Amino acid sequence: MEGQETIAALKRKVEELERRLATGEDQRENIVVAQKLTKVYGRGTTRVVALKEVDLRVRKGEFIAVQGPSGSGKTTLLNMIGALDRPTEGKVVIDGVETTSVPERRLYQMRRGKLGFIFQTYYLVPTLNALQNVLMPVLPVRGNKRYKKRAMRLLELVGLKDRMHHKPGELSGGEQQRVAIARALMLNPTVILADEPTGNLDTRTGAEIIELMHRLNKEQGKTFIIVTHDRRIAESAERVVYLMDGKLSDIPIEEQ
Repeated sequence: MEGQETIAALKRKVEELERRLATGEDQRENIVVAQKLTKVYGRGTTRVVALKEVDLRVRKGEFIAVQGPSGSGKTTLLNMIGALDRPTEGKVVIDGVETTSVPERRLYQMRRGKLGFIFQTYYLVPTLNALQNVLMPVLPVRGNKRYKKRAMRLLELVGLKDRMHHKPGELSGGEQQRVAIARALMLNPTVILADEPTGNLDTRTGAEIIELMHRLNKEQGKTFIIVTHDRRIAESAERVVYLMDGKLSDIPIEEQ
């Protein structure tokens, strides 16, 4: 059964690539560009090089997975792309904006407008219900009905129309991750960055979240960059890149 699933996943990837070649989508512009990214923590005997001159280009509407062993620099790379941390050297361009040159006081505006984040541990506010958590990126709402309507539509989109007034403690892990995905979409970002989005979920629920992310990618054109150990995400991704000791490669780690 596992072999059949792998063959089916590869077949879907080939069909998707053929479709994009036939329609000219292979000419999509780069929406994320990372050039010569290097990140060094500490000094002297405590010096750690987390990233070493990493180059990465992601096309608009692409769905890519980033894999590698623990400590290889995957989350560090995601933090650089998401402007949550700054590289020691190199630059990052998101949708035409060089984030590494944007002053810190203005960086949050870029993150709010262009990036959505999905984390392994959801980061929902336990005292707020699902609808209120989705509204977090635009608080204080102050009676703005447009935002509330969008949040309700997003919860319906992720299959939580009947659960929007439930608090996180009243939701399953999969439902909490769906709330987190809706929150990530609230400001209509161009790029979604996900760090182990299925890491805390059981097999069936994880498959549902993977399916949801692919649907958002295909139907809404969202660009996904997903750090993951989940084989299913990698097999269904349009492209997989690999990190080992802070260096990026297109070659699977076991073949290096």
